[in-house]
Amino acid sequence: MSKKSGKIAERIASFQGGELNAHYLGFFDCFNDQLFYEAHDVLEELWLPDRHGLNGDFYKGLIQLAGAFVHLQKERLRPSAALFKLARTNLLKYPARHEQLDVAAVLKLIEVWLSWLESAAFNVNPLRQQPAPTLGLLA
Repeated sequence: MSKKSGKIAERIASFQGGELNAHYLGFFDCFNDQLFYEAHDVLEELWLPDRHGLNGDFYKGLIQLAGAFVHLQKERLRPSAALFKLARTNLLKYPARHEQLDVAAVLKLIEVWLSWLESAAFNVNPLRQQPAPTLGLLA
């Protein structure tokens, strides 16, 4: 087990045995704590073996969404916009509600953050101006 896998296992331990995959739930836990890089890592472990499966592009889109916020944290505004666009492309392939996620709301979130970046001509980091978003699952 790699050092990274050990940290991921610790992060998702409390989500084991539930209805949804622990890595999937761990993604939201990390994302909502603004641990966007960790959110990416946690979900990547679920995505890699399923990247060509039914949820491959769904997980990829969520990973790209987290990556967009990693770029914002590092003040890389144009790469962030590029990842928002890739995430949008991948998530648009899924229904408005998928895997207990309000995909339509996530797509709206992407549009808002992209508009903030583009309207400021990539000169203002919206993550410094706006509260970081959170993502929740539907019952």
